[in-house]
Order: sequence, then C-alpha cells, then structure tokens
Amino acid sequence: MKVFHGSDIRIEKIDLAKGSEFKDFGRGFYVTNIRKHAHQRAIDVSFVHGTTPVVTEFDYLEAYPVTMNLAVKHFENVSEEWVKFIIMNRSREINHPAHAFDIVEGPIANDWITSQIERYQKGKITIEKLIEKLTYREQTHQICFCTPESLWALELIDDDIRFDIEDITNAIVEVLTIERNMDELTAIRTLFSSAVYEQLSGSDTKMYLSSWIDIYSMLIQELDSK
Repeated sequence: MKVFHGSDIRIEKIDLAKGSEFKDFGRGFYVTNIRKHAHQRAIDVSFVHGTTPVVTEFDYLEAYPVTMNLAVKHFENVSEEWVKFIIMNRSREINHPAHAFDIVEGPIANDWITSQIERYQKGKITIEKLIEKLTYREQTHQICFCTPESLWALELIDDDIRFDIEDITNAIVEVLTIERNMDELTAIRTLFSSAVYEQLSGSDTKMYLSSWIDIYSMLIQELDSK
C-alpha cells in the first residue's frame, strides 16, 4: 500500500521522539493512504512556517507486521471502541504510552469530530448519537507507527522520482514569478495548492516524466478556470 506523510520537509529518517503525545493513536509517525489529505496537511504546515509543502511517499509493507508478529490494531470505521481509544490516548491524566500496539490504523478525529467527542465527554450527547453524527462524514484514514520495530514496514519511495519532481516545480515557480508577476512565496503556494501538483507529486501518475512546459500549461488552465 502506498502511504503519504504531509509536512514541510522530506522525511528521510523517522524519529519517533519528535512525535507529539496526546494524538489520536498516541505518539508515533502518522501517514495516510489518501494523498489529498497528506497534501492538504503539507500545505497547512508550510503556511504556518512560511516554507514549502512536501509530501513524502512510502510503501507500507503490510506483510511485515504479520511476519514479525507485531501488535496491530485496525479500526474499520468510527465506533464506540474507536472513540474511547482516542479519548484514552488524548488523556493527560494517565501514563503514556496508553496502549501497547506497534501499529494502529483507522479514521482521523479532525477538529469537528474532536468537538463532538468533547460534547460526548461532557454528557451533552450519548455515545449512540455521537456515532450517528460521525458515521456519514467524509472518509478519512491514518496509520500510526508507534514503535521502532514498526518502522521497518515503511519503505521510502525512490529518490530519483523526487528529484524529477523538484526540477519541474523549480522551473514552474520561476516562470510564475515572471509571467504572472508573483513573488516567489506566492508562486510556491499557488503551485503546491493546485490539483495539477497533487497529480504531479504522485509516482503512480508518472507526470514527472512529462515536460515541465506541458505541466505548466495544465497549471495555467487550472488557474484561469477558477
């Protein structure tokens, strides 16, 4: 399975100590199999820091946890068990890590979902009503690699592809600053927030094999159609 991590740097080496505690599935390295969600996360992070968004792509070797007998928890969808697991991991009143799983997979508790969980914790809605509210939300996905042993299940995608993509994006940013009279930061944000870049950054699309001029033309069409 291809999975993605959105940030403002390419992840060459994973350091679990840099992960924050009190997240949905505890401290760990988080990825998703939904590229556009990782892409949006990268945009959000880069906007805060004034940097450029980067999506790092991995192959998740799903046979590895089975072969190595790792402890894996999978939540197929939102459920009472999933809600209580998140509440446990976010609690500051217990010792952490709050669970002993190597890998945890399931939906994401975004800001809206978090607010609904807080309403449940305050007794304003029942668990049944909470699950009903959460069931029909947009599909989300995350995998948390919680232990050093679990990280062997992730394989970084070939660097050659990354360099091809970087060459294309550098050329496009330069032309945007000239032809569209943008400063460099605006040009970077314009490109990286586009649907064209989302396609370009995926190794499956093989757009990185195309001429940067062709991709630039696609970007201009997208921008002019808005």
